[in-house]
Amino acid sequence: MALKVENITFDCGDPDALAQWWAQAVGGEVNAVAPGEFVILRRPDGAGLAFQKVDDPTPGKNRVHVDFSAVDLEAEVKRLVDLGAAETGRHSFGEEFRWVVLADPAGNAFCVASGG
Repeated sequence: MALKVENITFDCGDPDALAQWWAQAVGGEVNAVAPGEFVILRRPDGAGLAFQKVDDPTPGKNRVHVDFSAVDLEAEVKRLVDLGAAETGRHSFGEEFRWVVLADPAGNAFCVASGG
C-alpha cells in the first residue's frame, strides 16, 4: 500500500478568504467543498492546500508547515509580502542554503528557500 499526500490543511477563521489568498500566492483552483467551513486549493504540481474553519486558532508555533523554493528568493519574498504575508525570520546554512519564514494573513507559518 502506498500513501499519497492529498492536502496540507490549515486551521483558520475564514477558509474562503485564506484559500483565495493562497491561490494568488501559489496558483491553483479553489474548490469550496463546504463554503465557509472547508475549502481546497487544488494544485497541478503537488499536494493541495486545504483550509478548515476553527473557532480557536492553535496557540504558539506551528508544528507543521509548508516549505516552498524559489529561484529568486528575494523577488518571491517581496511578492508574497506585497500580497499580505508577513516576514518573520531569515535563516541560512552558510551561503549555500537560505530560507525566509513568512506568515500568511491568518498567521500560518511557511518558508521559502533559495533554489527551485
